[in-house]
Amino acid sequence: MKTTGGVTDGGIVAGNVYDKYGSRHPIVRRLMHGYAMALGDLVDKAAPRSIHEIGCGEGYWTIHWHELGLDVRGCDFSGVALQLARENAARSGMSPARFRQRSIYDLDTTEDSADLVVCCEVLEHLDDPEAGLRALQRVVSDHLIVSVPNEPLWRMMNLARGKYVSDLGNTPGHLQHWSKAGFVELVSRYFAVIDIRRPIPWTMLLCRARQPS
Repeated sequence: MKTTGGVTDGGIVAGNVYDKYGSRHPIVRRLMHGYAMALGDLVDKAAPRSIHEIGCGEGYWTIHWHELGLDVRGCDFSGVALQLARENAARSGMSPARFRQRSIYDLDTTEDSADLVVCCEVLEHLDDPEAGLRALQRVVSDHLIVSVPNEPLWRMMNLARGKYVSDLGNTPGHLQHWSKAGFVELVSRYFAVIDIRRPIPWTMLLCRARQPS
């Protein structure tokens, strides 16, 4: 699968800086297996008929769920990432039209809702993550899955492999940093958190929309 390599689009890092899904490094493969198992378990728990992936990047997970027979679509702010997503989709027999360009801040209640909204590895890139969560509230009618790097473990692991040393291990484009407890507290202001997974080095939450009081 083609990836952006972390190019900038409008001054913002787009897609995956590092091709973690295609890596042959045994440690990276083990970490990604843990991530995939946690995400797959939470998707199964949500049991959706339709999925909308917000911040889909190059389309890896959207295409994966399509191949499992689910009704899926994806969006991303980056035209660069979306072009790759559409190319990757075409090679997988999925309609490229299932991907479209949209910022998380511009999500529309009518057009962007789904049984399950997935927004993984997105919030740490936002200048205003709480505005992003409020936007997600508009389109989450049932379940939401969100994930972010678990800090400071994420940066410590980057430093251990000699990456981004001058930035103290911070991956390019990461503007926000949360511990597991901090992230749960933040998301709980907007959604009911019903399951918490900690695939190293991430925090991943399954949430429900809050019912009107």
